[in-house]
Parts: sequence; structure tokens; C-alpha cells
Amino acid sequence: MCGIIGYLGKHEAAPFLVEALKRLEYRGYDSAGIATVEDGALDRRRAVGKLVNLSDLLVHEPLAGKAGIGHTRWATHGEPSTRNAHPHKAGPVAVVHNGIIENYRHFRAELAAADIEFHTDTDTETVALMAAHYIANGDSPRVAVERLLARLEGAYALAFLFEGEDDLMIAARKGSPLAIGHGDGENYIGSDAIALAPLTDRITYLEEGDMAVLTRTSIEIRDAEGNLANREMRTIERDKAMVDKAGHKHFMSKEIAEQPQVIAQTIGHYFGAGGHEIQFPTDQVDFTGVNRMVLVACGTAFYACLTAKYWIERLAGIPVEVDVASEFRYRAPPIGPGTVALFVSQSGETADTLAALRYCQGKADRILSVINVPESSIARESDVALPILAGTEIGVASTKAFTCQLTVLLILAMEAGRQRGTLSDVRQADLVAALRGLPSRLNLALDGEAVVEAVSQDLAEARDVLFLGRGQMFPLALEGALKLKEISYIHAEAYASGELKHGPIALVDPHMPVVIMAPRDALFDKTVSNMQEVMARGGKIVLISDKAGLEIAGEGLWRSIEMPEIEDILAPILYAVPAQQLAYHTAVAKGTDVDQPRNLAKSVTVE
Repeated sequence: MCGIIGYLGKHEAAPFLVEALKRLEYRGYDSAGIATVEDGALDRRRAVGKLVNLSDLLVHEPLAGKAGIGHTRWATHGEPSTRNAHPHKAGPVAVVHNGIIENYRHFRAELAAADIEFHTDTDTETVALMAAHYIANGDSPRVAVERLLARLEGAYALAFLFEGEDDLMIAARKGSPLAIGHGDGENYIGSDAIALAPLTDRITYLEEGDMAVLTRTSIEIRDAEGNLANREMRTIERDKAMVDKAGHKHFMSKEIAEQPQVIAQTIGHYFGAGGHEIQFPTDQVDFTGVNRMVLVACGTAFYACLTAKYWIERLAGIPVEVDVASEFRYRAPPIGPGTVALFVSQSGETADTLAALRYCQGKADRILSVINVPESSIARESDVALPILAGTEIGVASTKAFTCQLTVLLILAMEAGRQRGTLSDVRQADLVAALRGLPSRLNLALDGEAVVEAVSQDLAEARDVLFLGRGQMFPLALEGALKLKEISYIHAEAYASGELKHGPIALVDPHMPVVIMAPRDALFDKTVSNMQEVMARGGKIVLISDKAGLEIAGEGLWRSIEMPEIEDILAPILYAVPAQQLAYHTAVAKGTDVDQPRNLAKSVTVE
């Protein structure tokens, strides 16, 4: 979502701010801007579109000052436009904001009654106007912000600058992440460690309800009750936060190619150098008394949960429910004794998932999370946080995070089965051996990229695409359709193969490509039967299977993609590779913005 950066230092702020905003581009945005204080005067520059537009503007209209805030905006209230871009300024106050102020209409009515004019369509403008209103009535900047925060409802990460205050910045968070960077005579704020990595390796993460008052030489943090808070300062590994494309045209391409490496690291983390026993916090997670699991996530992580349902029920015999996080708590589901709630999020800050987790607190026996950011809110608020170790993922369309999530969820299912006695030692050893061989299978799948690229050239001409899969491949079909929609803007849908004849087959015609995920497993013959139903109606089949599967079902195919043979339970992880490559190369063929597709954001920190 929106990206925030702030700088109080010894040097001109504008170059630091713009460079840091470039590192936040992956979050998704439609406009950008910065504000600075120079000799007490507060000024700003804003531009719509890519950051290069803001950079060009700053060449012609430079902005001086050694204190500044910057922002990349993903529109929630009001269209993308210069007037709606952040920072918002009202009198002596400039503010940047990530989140949604739910009671902004109340503030608007209050401000209108005081004859104060509005200049934007945003909820954030009311924050600047109210702070300025308090200051005009005699409050100091600090008191004005304290009064305002006490009244705000919704989610926010906020950073304030003030006219006449060259050595003051105030930041606050509730529901949206914000971090403080520590320097030598310089201090910083940022949405995440990636923004701050070039500036410092010393980071303090604000916690829910915190407000921080920064100068160049001091940082004071108070909690939601106004008490001084001693938040931990962490040292981050700057190399891990530094990102580049490593010779690839796009981050998504690089991250697809990194999957064998990062999955090998994940497997090594949970099994050690050569062992077969899972290194799991069994003292904190006892599955023997569990009679139900609830898995909750959004988007791609939701499809990882759907896949895990097949694994957990199959290997551990635990009934599993899977919910979309944005609907979960509004349904107010009963969470009884013997329930483990598990939440999956790449960023660990997904607003809907975090809210669902908080709904389960005090109800579920245990709260687990599968996350990529150990310092995130979801990780901190879980009883046990299981890292996926995917490394920084920049492309908006998740790739390596998805397959690492699947890997960890499978390991969790194996551990649950071991504890409950439903997974034998022999079967576990076989699965561990198959997992250790997975990176090499992934490398073989990546070697087939030229074939996938050729198929994608044809797929790019389609207006609609269907994806089909049976059993544990059905969630992967959903993920393949989502990937294609996200970055190529081609309409795509996915169905369980057996459901096609119950309505969706009406869509099939000679112009409709149908992508079928069909490893040669126990359901392969049934999948082939469904494929024949499509072919009989003129559908153009793209079959993804192993060599033997293609030999059995290959006659009459429009296109085929050969996969390595794999232990069937691992097929969703392996077959994610061609699903990702199809979307990637189709988007490249269409000329869309692969890493930053329109209207999307990497980390969705608003409802």
C-alpha cells in the first residue's frame, strides 16, 4: 500500500526521500510527493504517476530543507490526482498517511462548521486540517497531534512536519506498520526496513497505538495510554533489505528463478542439515488434542491455505476450515475449545488478516502464523510464528512467497500427523526425502521456460482463459487464474475440473484457452475425462503434466507443457512454476507493468 519515509538529518532531505520512495515502489502507488522544512518554511512537491514525474518536477522546482517527509499513494478516498496526492498541507502542518480514517466525515462536518475549506477528496486532509485547527487555537504541535490521535478511528501510520520546526517530526501508528531508523545526528521513519536500509541498520518498530516524537538527537515513544515506552532497537541485515533485479528484466522473473534456492533454505531450516525429524516448536504447538483448525488469509495466501486443507486433513486427520480474512470476523464464527487458528500473510501486516487474528485471540487454543517478516504485527501477536524464509519479495504478484508458504504448511501438516500418529515414520521419511529433492525438481521445471514462453505468446491473444484442477490442484488452478488476471489483465477463472459440467462449460468455445493442471496422480484419469469434455466443445487445451501424462492424454491438445515427475503431494508446489511463468510471459507479451500492475499494492494494510 502507501509508502512513508521521513528524514531529520544533516543533509538535504529531498534526494534521500526520493531514493527511499523508489525502494517503496513495489508496494504499489498512483502518485507521490515530498514536503520539507527550510528555515522554518514548509513547502511540498507532488506528482501523479511514476516517481520519475516527481523527480522531473524537483529538477525544475527544487525543494530545500534538511527535514522532510515523503509518500507514495495508493488511492482509497479520491481519484489519483495532484490535489489528492500526499503530503497534505494545512497552514503550518504537513502530513503523510497510510490507512483509512473511518470517522473523517465527522471531522469534515466539524471543520465545515468552523468555516474551514477543503481542497481534496481524501480522508487524510482532515488530519492535517484538524491538527492545524488545534494549533491555531493555541496548542503546540505535540499537543495538537495527541488530541487528534485520541479522536481518530480506523487504521493509520502518520508522519507530521510543522512550519517553524526544523528539528521536529511526529509519527504514530495504529493498524498500519511504521518503523523508526536510528542514525548519528540523524533519525528516520519508514513504512518498512527496505525503505530505511540504505540509511541505517538500526530499526525500532512502533507498536499498536504508539506515538513517537523525533528530533535529530532524540526519540521519545509513548504507548496508547501516553506512557513512555521502551521499544526494542533491532539491528537488521542490510544486505537482506537491499534489493536489485540481479540481471533479470523484472523482479517477478528474478523471484520465480529464486524458488529452488529459497525453498531449499526453508527445508533446511525445518529439518536441519541432513535429518528427518522436523525442527518444530512442539512445546508450544501440541496437535494431539486439536479437533479443528481454522486457516485464514487473503489472495494468494488464501489459496495456499486451501491447498493446506488437503494436506492437513490427509496427513493429520484434523478437520480444516478455510476462510477469506476480509469476511471472517464479520461472520462471527464460533471458535470453540480444541481449535487452532492459523493465519498466513507474506507481509505480516495484511489488515484483514490481522483483524481476523485479533478476533480469535482469547477464543482459539493456539494462534499460529506463517509469515515472511518476523518483526511484523501478525508474527508478534501470534503464539507461534513460523517463518517461510522467502527473502524480500518485490513483485506485487507473489511467487516465491507462495511456494515457501506451501512448503511450510506441508511441513506443519507432517508434524501434526507425526504427533497424532496418523503419519508413519516410514511415510514421513519418504516425504522428507521427496522434500529434499524438491529444489532439483523446481530447477528442471524452470528449465522448461522457453516452452511456457511460446505458449504465452498465444495466450496473450485471448480475452478469457479457464484454469482447471482436481483435488489439491484446484487451489493451484485458482492461483494460476489470479496470477494471469493480476499482471496481464486478461479475464481468467478457475474451477474444480469436475464442476465444469455444472455450468461453466457453457463458456467453452474455439476461442477459449483452458489450462489444465494435471500431474499423473490418483485423480489423473478423471481430469482427463473432464479435459475430453472441453475438447468435444472446441476448447483449446493447454495441458500441464509429466511425460507419461502427456503421452496418455496428449492427442488433440492445443499446447502442452511437460513437467518433471514428482511425489504427488508436492505437485502443487512444483506446478506453481509454470502457472507463474504463464502469467509472467503473457504479461510481457502484452506489454503490461509486470512488477507494479495497475490498481494493485504489495501489502494491503487497509480494509
